[in-house]
Amino acid sequence: MAGHSKWANIQHRKGRQDAKRGKIFTKLIKEITVAAKMGGGDAGANPRLRLAVEKAKAQSLPKDNIDNAIKRGTGQLEGVIYEEVRYEGYGIGGAAVMVDCLTDNKTRTVAEVRHAFAKNGGNMGAEGSVAFQFKHCGQMMFAPGVDETALMDAAIEAGAEDVVTNDDGSIEVITGPNDFSAVKESLEAAGFKPEFADVLQKPLNESELAGEDSLKMQKLLDALENLDDVQEVYTSAVLES
Repeated sequence: MAGHSKWANIQHRKGRQDAKRGKIFTKLIKEITVAAKMGGGDAGANPRLRLAVEKAKAQSLPKDNIDNAIKRGTGQLEGVIYEEVRYEGYGIGGAAVMVDCLTDNKTRTVAEVRHAFAKNGGNMGAEGSVAFQFKHCGQMMFAPGVDETALMDAAIEAGAEDVVTNDDGSIEVITGPNDFSAVKESLEAAGFKPEFADVLQKPLNESELAGEDSLKMQKLLDALENLDDVQEVYTSAVLES
């Protein structure tokens, strides 16, 4: 369906993220801190930290901020200790929603997430209620018009798990979470620069929403994404663009 173009949805998502740039630095610093705490301060040996630093540089986060976040994560500097927590639930039409947070106060965070769900037509579910509907993976999206055969050959050679051509002509390259950076670097070296690239929770099945349902779902997603403790929101809903 034209209204549910994969490419249009990716562009829409990027646009909404860019509009929230004021909060991006805070989220990036949190992610770098936790990544360094979990896997050490060497980005070369810590794929999660390497990805977080790449994102930070892409958003022009100052180097001092990046370095200090790493030092806080490894204990070289004092700072707030953040904890990872995930909440799951259902949106409009029963669409699955996962909310990844980094927080220093789980009591506050769970209350805010539950309120956002309830106020915007969703329902917060129990742990594990929708997680099985998502796959943790790397995703790179290429614009319609890219040489499909050449990209597929390069992706397979680089170690990608799958290459998917969508109805609108856009192409997705899927990788394992830890292979993401290496595959991305290999593809870029071969001349294939993705328009969108991230390690995320990819829905295994999608549900299309249109009209009023699409607007209501977007309102719920916005309410969740605007919470200070929320890092990422994933959903199986594909909204009308």
